[in-house]
Amino acid sequence: MPVCVTVTHVDGLVLARSAFNHTLNYRSVVVHGTARRVTDEAELTTALDALVDQALPGRSADCRPATAKERAATAVLRVDLTEVSAKVRDAPPANDAADLSLPHWTGVVPLSTAYGTPVPAADLDPAVPVPGYLTGR
Repeated sequence: MPVCVTVTHVDGLVLARSAFNHTLNYRSVVVHGTARRVTDEAELTTALDALVDQALPGRSADCRPATAKERAATAVLRVDLTEVSAKVRDAPPANDAADLSLPHWTGVVPLSTAYGTPVPAADLDPAVPVPGYLTGR
């Protein structure tokens, strides 16, 4: 099946003196290719573990493996790439020359995704320690 996949990560709000000139700093990729369902059990396991570990490195080894029912309910697609385009904006505001003397704040507000302090489930045995991949140790 032919597909187009687009991913954008916003890195900052770029605020100019005029709202018309506000923008974003970002990283973006557009992928065109042919998708096929992964049916090989070893490849499926590798893909699912990689997905989990992308969010929290080491987590896939610290979870119960998927059951046959869970695997049957989960589809993984592999995309053979035919065309890829990437775009990045990492720049300050572009204020119009006529606006430079205006007293409005202008600059970049960085955005980030960060992990907070882990909160254990109410039914977690207190003897189970917080894993190192959650504490940074």
